[in-house]
Amino acid sequence: MSRIMDKTAFDEVNVFGQGQPNTGFAQYFIGNSYLNPLTEPGKCPVFMANVTFEPGCRNNWHINKAAKGGGQILICTAGSGWYQEEGKPAQSLEPGTVVVIPPNVKHWHGAKADSWFSHIAVEVPGEDTGSEWCEPVDDAAYNSL
Repeated sequence: MSRIMDKTAFDEVNVFGQGQPNTGFAQYFIGNSYLNPLTEPGKCPVFMANVTFEPGCRNNWHINKAAKGGGQILICTAGSGWYQEEGKPAQSLEPGTVVVIPPNVKHWHGAKADSWFSHIAVEVPGEDTGSEWCEPVDDAAYNSL
């Protein structure tokens, strides 16, 4: 396991950097997350950002919609987290784990309760893409993981 509660120790292994508070999407998260863009929209056809989650932080259920192409790829880089698709068991995320999320699949991801966590989020290009944000992850379900 790669669980890391100590922030200084986590910063040493979070090679892509924490970035700034993710205020633009804070309403869709339980807890604090941080965003460090790795590519610049408009200058690169693929948007990639390092997303850092404090212990216990997770995003709401959401769907990366696309008429064609699209979806998301998570490349886990530091700490320990969770990924879950609707109707399936949660999957443990550790550094080196890669998750390919097809378009139009309801899911969530975030840190474990006892670890900081970072992943690179890759937005897969497609047609008519966008995110549909849904309900928060139920505390009871999250705490049972």
